[in-house]
Amino acid sequence: MTVNDEVSGLAAWPREAGAQPAGSRTGALVGGLIERLPRPLRFLGVGGVGLLTDLAVFTAIPQHLDHPLTVRLVSLAVATLVTWRLNRLVTFERSGRRQHAEAMRYAVVTLVAQGTSYGVFALLVLTLLGALPQAATVIGAAIAAVVSYNGHRLYAFAPIAASPSGVIEP
Repeated sequence: MTVNDEVSGLAAWPREAGAQPAGSRTGALVGGLIERLPRPLRFLGVGGVGLLTDLAVFTAIPQHLDHPLTVRLVSLAVATLVTWRLNRLVTFERSGRRQHAEAMRYAVVTLVAQGTSYGVFALLVLTLLGALPQAATVIGAAIAAVVSYNGHRLYAFAPIAASPSGVIEP
């Protein structure tokens, strides 16, 4: 299934056989444009949407929760869910795994990438960039993006491989 199929199908759920969804041409156009972008650019675009989601949730929910660290955990969880679904839709091909298994693999890679980002940030802010923590944040995020992209490409969304005996391994 291509991005075109999925984007077109979003407006059509559920529909009768043979019926054209409203806006299917628009969905096909958007899907076609997305498919033409190189995968790393699609990944960065999804990351941007995830960052905006994170910031929006972090800004919107402090009135309901008291501590900023709790709020941050909630906003990160929501952003991770959004980026998993969008990466599944526009960045990577289907892995063939059940969604729960794929989501768990995605969460593992995301935790490693976020840990890398924080580790690089901490190292830099405590040594070279104490006076400029924003630069440490950007450098940590850039390194984490490389870790994240490759982890998702090679692990979270990697296709299920068939063993030499022909049995598909999860």
